[in-house]
Amino acid sequence: MRSLYVLLPLLSCRVFSGCGQPNVATSKSQVLESVTPEVARTDGNQFINAAGMTVKSRILLPEGFKRANYRTEEFGNFLENLPLYPIDREVHYYNGKIKPRNNIYNSVVKLDIGKRDLHQCADAVMRLRADYLYQQKRYKDIKFNFLSDGKPRTFTNYAKGDYAYPTYWKYLEYIFAYANTASLHDELPRVKTTQEVKIGDTFIQKGSPIGHAIIVVDLAKDSTGKKIVLLAQSYMPAQEIQILNNWNNSKLSPWYDIDQDIIKTPEWTFYPKNLKTWE
Repeated sequence: MRSLYVLLPLLSCRVFSGCGQPNVATSKSQVLESVTPEVARTDGNQFINAAGMTVKSRILLPEGFKRANYRTEEFGNFLENLPLYPIDREVHYYNGKIKPRNNIYNSVVKLDIGKRDLHQCADAVMRLRADYLYQQKRYKDIKFNFLSDGKPRTFTNYAKGDYAYPTYWKYLEYIFAYANTASLHDELPRVKTTQEVKIGDTFIQKGSPIGHAIIVVDLAKDSTGKKIVLLAQSYMPAQEIQILNNWNNSKLSPWYDIDQDIIKTPEWTFYPKNLKTWE
């Protein structure tokens, strides 16, 4: 519903967010009912190195799986090396309140999200992509489409030569206010099959009227080519990015096998057709 309000003041824009509670068919309670209590209780500790302070160093690999080797300038290297808070840190909302673990997540990404209710699901996905490009000084490549007209707003036009971080963050909040799951969904090309998934790809549902988005922040494969991924999200209200647990497979969590007809995460259900990638 946010598309009806894109020209109104910022507060109204976020009231009708593109990221929200699951619909009745995919509510959290129903997801819980669809798995055994044993699976619902798993926290993925078998693959958690509490001393690790990045995605790559904290989340260990199942036997037989290997990560790819990324060059320092690649998106995969950026995502694998996202900084994490200490293992006992809980997710904070934009207003400082705590999101209890409730077995939803195992780790929290150490990135500031600002003091406004803006850094929600699709916003976090766009932010990670933008942070990567900003780190590489690829300023011309930082652009996202507005929901209202489907046209890109570029960082270079916004910054007018001032590429300092405060200006960059103002640009991001400008994007967060007027782009959402629907606009990002329409902007990104679809991945043909989940077998083609790459690190950085994104599951996005436009929703009617709300949707959700999560991002692949790590990927590994075995000698047969089978892939597993780590998934991360923000949510609503605005909150820190979290690495999700896998309620479907206690022996694999927090890794996910997404070569499935249905991809259930703790707070949303996705389908293979929802997988998108960056051009």
